[in-house]
Amino acid sequence: MAVRSAAAPPTPWSRNLAEPNIDPTAYIHPFSNVIGDVRIGANVIVAPGTSIRADEGTPFHISENTNLQDGVVIHGLEQGRVIGDDDNQYSVWIGKNASITHMALIHGPAYVGDECFIGFRSTVFNARVGNGCIVMMHALIQDVEIPAGKYVPSGAVIINQQQADRLPDVQAQDKEFSHHVVGINQALRSGYLCAADNKCIKNIRNEMTTSYKTNGSNGYSGNGSVSSSNLSSQTVQQVRHLLEQGYQIGTEHVDARRFRTGSWASCSPIASHSTSEAIAALEGCLAEHSGEFVRLFGIDPKGKRRVLETIIQRPDGIVQNGETPKFGVKSASSSGASSYSGSSTSLSGEAIEQVRQLLAGGYKIGMEHVDKRRFRTGSWQSCTPIASSNEREVISALEACVAEHIGEYVRLVGIEPKAKKRVLESIIQRPDGNVALPSGNKFVASNSSSSSTRTATTTRLSSEVVAQLRQLINQGSKISAEHVDKRRFRTGSWSSCGQIQGNSETEAIAALEGYLREYEGEYVRLIGIEPKAKKRVLESIIQRPDSNVAQPSGSDNQMVASSSSSTSKTSNTATTSRLSSEVIDQLRQLMAQGSKISIEHVDKRRFRTGSWTSSGQIQGNSDREAIAALEGYLTEYEGEYVRLIGINPKDKRRVLETIIQRP
Repeated sequence: MAVRSAAAPPTPWSRNLAEPNIDPTAYIHPFSNVIGDVRIGANVIVAPGTSIRADEGTPFHISENTNLQDGVVIHGLEQGRVIGDDDNQYSVWIGKNASITHMALIHGPAYVGDECFIGFRSTVFNARVGNGCIVMMHALIQDVEIPAGKYVPSGAVIINQQQADRLPDVQAQDKEFSHHVVGINQALRSGYLCAADNKCIKNIRNEMTTSYKTNGSNGYSGNGSVSSSNLSSQTVQQVRHLLEQGYQIGTEHVDARRFRTGSWASCSPIASHSTSEAIAALEGCLAEHSGEFVRLFGIDPKGKRRVLETIIQRPDGIVQNGETPKFGVKSASSSGASSYSGSSTSLSGEAIEQVRQLLAGGYKIGMEHVDKRRFRTGSWQSCTPIASSNEREVISALEACVAEHIGEYVRLVGIEPKAKKRVLESIIQRPDGNVALPSGNKFVASNSSSSSTRTATTTRLSSEVVAQLRQLINQGSKISAEHVDKRRFRTGSWSSCGQIQGNSETEAIAALEGYLREYEGEYVRLIGIEPKAKKRVLESIIQRPDSNVAQPSGSDNQMVASSSSSTSKTSNTATTSRLSSEVIDQLRQLMAQGSKISIEHVDKRRFRTGSWTSSGQIQGNSDREAIAALEGYLTEYEGEYVRLIGINPKDKRRVLETIIQRP
């Protein structure tokens, strides 16, 4: 492998002509450049188009197992150094198991710690990024030190230490993603090194060739039997049946992660019409992709459509004997009977009855799945379509979808074929693995119009919140939620949790409870939006940092929907232990006049020169929120002067300046 590396050029500040020191286990793509005193550790991968140029600032250190992806630029200023983990000075230090992703810029003096993730097109300059930090896309980190384990969102500009100290912590799912990226790139490194080694690649090609040769134990002549030590007798029978009917045979594989999104990749094509050769090819695919899902499928050569899909291997290495296939045409074992009298281990009796009713009514049946995170936003994904109207095959397909998506929500969908509209949405599995007895399902087919309304239950939401939610759903309003931490609550800087797209009260409650768990320790509020006018009809705080479940009070909620216009509202008196009644009256008067409210603070020394510093505008919509924001500022700036500012928004002039705290 020819690596494009060169010594540092002679310059007025350096004439040592230092050359790169690259560990032999590292992979450096020929279309990348490594110049000067660059020390690259074991198992590093440097992708095409990367420029590592230690010709001004020097030296650079890139620790083991780190990946530098396409287009990464690493450079440094002549002046300025960071202290590496070995206590020596470097222009750039990048730790172990780090991922510097596409088009990122690391410009020294810069330190990037172990297990850090630097996202696409992000820049780190004159800064330290602590161990385990995750920096998302298009972010700028300059002149600061990011504490270990912090999360920098996409587009963030972190240029002062106060911003850096207030960053949120990295979550468990973020760590998993970062570790996954490192693993993927280590596999790529090994693959590229093997591809560049004639001996390594030759051995793999030989293995591929021999894996498709028939061995003596699998010989087949005439109507003789074919046996396999890795495939079940049912799979062998399916292969024989497909070949006898003139169908072609294919195989696909997928790892556990991509299995959830259905991103299957094809194994080598099976061109033979011999059962023994087809079985040998199948066994070769199983051996090559041990630890992955492998499935067999049949193809109708005339219609170019699949007639069978059945999983024959799972990641634990166990071949699923007797797993029921999903047929697009009748199989040899199909009896043609429409009734299903067998028992199901993964479907409830109610779900089977719903299937029976849908088929009897001439409806089509589909399945959808979603993980816990996407469930809250209603981002369901379809399972493999069910083309059959045979009850047994439909039940088998449902069981296969449930088995494939263990740990996720799975729902049964009934579709009216003429109008192309849904008549049923019924959750039949939840993430805990239990088969759910359908609750709160929407079934509008004629044979279920008399079904009684089910009551959704919740352990985290008050009855008042459930009632508000039910009212919004009945009005056809869109529902979403917002969250904010204690610090940003004072300025009203709420962040959206995303729209809740569930069509039933049960799904909406489950989504809200998911948000409460995800943002525990923060404020969470329920939002109702009138879809035509695109205006909010409800803002209701349903969780506060000091308690998991909030009982909505009148001053927190703004309900302006017509259905609630006749409801009498009692004005709640906001209470505070830090503000005088006079300050509260001034605050209430400013809000009634529509004035903007902000806060300024100053320490004792600068107070004498009048050098006040603004803390930002208070954007609360109620007395309670404004008072909570003021109290937060008083706590934050304890030991300083704090004054309340009122501003007339029309002529931009101050209408009030009053000191509300003294040292």
